[in-house]
Amino acid sequence: MSTIENLKIKKKNFQLSIKHWEILDEGIHVLMGPSGSGKSTILKAMIGIEDIQSLNWFYKGEDLALLPVEKRNLGAVFQTWDLFPHMTAFENVKFAADVRKMKSDDFNSQWEWLQEKLKMKTFASTLADRLSGGEKQRTAFARAIVTKPRFLLLDEPFSALDADLRHESRLLLRDLVRAQKIPTLMVTHDLDEARLLADKMTQIDEVTEILR
Repeated sequence: MSTIENLKIKKKNFQLSIKHWEILDEGIHVLMGPSGSGKSTILKAMIGIEDIQSLNWFYKGEDLALLPVEKRNLGAVFQTWDLFPHMTAFENVKFAADVRKMKSDDFNSQWEWLQEKLKMKTFASTLADRLSGGEKQRTAFARAIVTKPRFLLLDEPFSALDADLRHESRLLLRDLVRAQKIPTLMVTHDLDEARLLADKMTQIDEVTEILR
């Protein structure tokens, strides 16, 4: 298990505290709750891009919260996907690999696998701002997974897609993380999505001590 402890976040009109929460270190763990309940804030705290009062995140004997953001080796996909619009789909993925100083041979092997698995060959050379919604999401998944992160964090990654694309993308994600054996924490308010993907589900009010 991965364990979140002593997470405290205080803002002007919002407080959130988690004393102890165990997260799966394999498969997909889904965190559910209504909009505004703090799900995205928890993910950003784990990534290291949220102002917090305290956090310990123990994973395989190491407190990841003590590491700088670039050393945590996390993959993340948000609902806005956040691609660089002036780069092609391939360049967006390669950029992530270069930032992590991934070896060329390792990148080429992983890229070929992802390109095939995500059916990216037809749009790999297309600028991100010209991609469809489904293509942008596949690119975001590839970018997050290419370096084989120790953990994948997903924030409502399917919410901007229409129903048909959403179902296909959910199945693709499930296959990807199982094949790569990447432990995944995904936040959603969609019960059907959670039932399809989750190896374990947690309601946010089950783990938060202060929430308003």
